[in-house]
Amino acid sequence: MLPTTMLAAQKLAALLTTSSAIEGQISSMAAESGIDIPVIAASQVFLSSAPAGMAELQQELGYPRISVFSTKVKNTQLEKFRSLSGTVTVSAEIAATADLLSDVDTWIHFYVEAITNVLRENRGDWGDGVFYSGAYEVDVQPPKAGASGFLQIARVNFEVGVSRN
Repeated sequence: MLPTTMLAAQKLAALLTTSSAIEGQISSMAAESGIDIPVIAASQVFLSSAPAGMAELQQELGYPRISVFSTKVKNTQLEKFRSLSGTVTVSAEIAATADLLSDVDTWIHFYVEAITNVLRENRGDWGDGVFYSGAYEVDVQPPKAGASGFLQIARVNFEVGVSRN
């Protein structure tokens, strides 16, 4: 059995990559808006908490990409006869880069919307004792010089309920 922190992050990564969900969301929004937005391929969704600056060190980490990881576990023992009954905080960190500041500053918002669309579509039981209520929080950082011109990062954070023995 996977550790709970890995399981929760893996569940989100699977939601984003199964049937190319993240690619479909971005392509659909790009078509609706008439804006050319680079698609985040399923192969660019990683289970890793590596910071954005490490992309240059790891060849498989390109841009745009999504890094999925767990940041916190809280065992509240709401279910007294379970060994773990509480929450796991999961983060999806989006890193995008572009030559033009206006491009990266636009694209990052579409990427955030694509992830939150997938989350909204998948409220409920994620299996293996993991449940998602639908609540999330988004933190968009300002762009800065880096990567191939300008780099911008956004993070979607949310809690999943866990009930495991």
